[in-house]
Amino acid sequence: MSDHGFDENEDAQPNPEEIGPEEIGPDDLEELDPEELAELAEEREAERVAARLEEAGEDAPDEFVDEGDAVYDALLARLGEAAPQPRLHATRRAVELLGDPHRAYPIIHITGTNGKTSTSRIAESLLRALGLRTGLFTSPHLVRVNERVVIDGKPISNEALASNWRDVEPFLAIVDGELVAAGEPPLTYFEALTVLAYASFAEAPVDVAVIEVGMGGEWDSTNVADGQVAVFTPISLDHTDRLGTTVAEIARTKSGIVKPAAQVVSAAQHPDALAELRRAAELTESTFALEGDRFALEESSVAVGGQLVSIRGLAGRYDEVFLPLYGTHQGHNAAVAVAAVESFFGGGSQRLADDVIAEGLGQVTSPGRLQLVGTEPTVLVDAAHNPGGAEALAQAVGEYFTFGRVIVVLAVLQGKDVEGIVRALDPIAAEFVITSSASERAIDPDELAAAVVRIVGADRVSVQPDLESALDEARDLADDAEQGAVLVTGSITLVGDAISIAERGGWKP
Repeated sequence: MSDHGFDENEDAQPNPEEIGPEEIGPDDLEELDPEELAELAEEREAERVAARLEEAGEDAPDEFVDEGDAVYDALLARLGEAAPQPRLHATRRAVELLGDPHRAYPIIHITGTNGKTSTSRIAESLLRALGLRTGLFTSPHLVRVNERVVIDGKPISNEALASNWRDVEPFLAIVDGELVAAGEPPLTYFEALTVLAYASFAEAPVDVAVIEVGMGGEWDSTNVADGQVAVFTPISLDHTDRLGTTVAEIARTKSGIVKPAAQVVSAAQHPDALAELRRAAELTESTFALEGDRFALEESSVAVGGQLVSIRGLAGRYDEVFLPLYGTHQGHNAAVAVAAVESFFGGGSQRLADDVIAEGLGQVTSPGRLQLVGTEPTVLVDAAHNPGGAEALAQAVGEYFTFGRVIVVLAVLQGKDVEGIVRALDPIAAEFVITSSASERAIDPDELAAAVVRIVGADRVSVQPDLESALDEARDLADDAEQGAVLVTGSITLVGDAISIAERGGWKP
């Protein structure tokens, strides 16, 4: 047989459709019609462009980006995340029609008020270090919706996102029709996205999925799945209009992710929250492991690019392991994640290998959490959007950095505790530059500035409604100060917008 796949002894000509572009010679081109020649030229040019980009260390252009954008547009056309529906039957019906893809792999289910995204990312990294193919579902995204559905450590490709959407969309339409006929709203943005994520993980396929709750727990659409391990990060007041006005009420809603005979892992909690979680574990005959009792972060020390942590796990100790995240709160998140993965393997009776811990913790990333997006001056972004998150942020900045002057760029969404956020940031902020994000829920900058002035005084507050202008002003102020820095925080949408602006501006070499 020749390289072209036909018998050299026969008087046959190669089939142009069977010839790769690298195999075609001058004689072969005579067999191609004009359309095929045009396609070949495009293919060869694409290969040349990809080769040049590869040499430059860049990724090839994504020909499916428009299809990925179309999926996001279709999701946005649905009822948004700001108005979640307290129901499970809609999502359950959709996954049922799809053959229950969420039952194709075991699940670690994570909820809480603060730290759940970082804890999810750390747990996923540890599972990957163990050699498992992982799925990770988090929310919200910072720049692109693909970030929410991560397969084996990488955001889902636009090609896979679009292909999986085509598979699930007809079934979503069936459920939409049934819901409307029953007088209910069709599937929401988050319900549809949850179905898409579960289907994408089954299609991959993955060995295990780490699923972060969107809001609450009991009626959150992710809760159609049964997590073998239920994880709780610190619970405090947030989304009080949806989850309850006390810590106990919020914890009761979140405890709904505990399923029969599950393994429950919890960070240290407020006593009222702890009582609700223990009650849920008892009612479901689940095991319960509490930070400070069964496991703990025993030591955290500042290191270049992060911290060294010593963790007492459920099954053993892990001493002086590098964690490339800033803040003692991230050390606590790591301890919870370690206990969750130990619970997943052997019910917490099997110690993880040192090289697994070193790789899993050492390679973790948590975008939007004290993330460096600019230098000269230093620009950090952090998605703290409630008082608890802001307190952890302020503590981490004080512990891990030696800035002489910090300029805070702040935007907050409606319904958030502005006073609590500002009071937490006040000790580290020299000035506040008040602005707005692209979110339609962003508080008007003048209204937000008035609230900030009441707390810190007018001499430390300025207003720049346009985010790019706000960032320019903050960077100029930081540039004029010795060891000045800019901290962008207050909402996740603000952080996502700032990351995009920094990338376009080339703020970091």
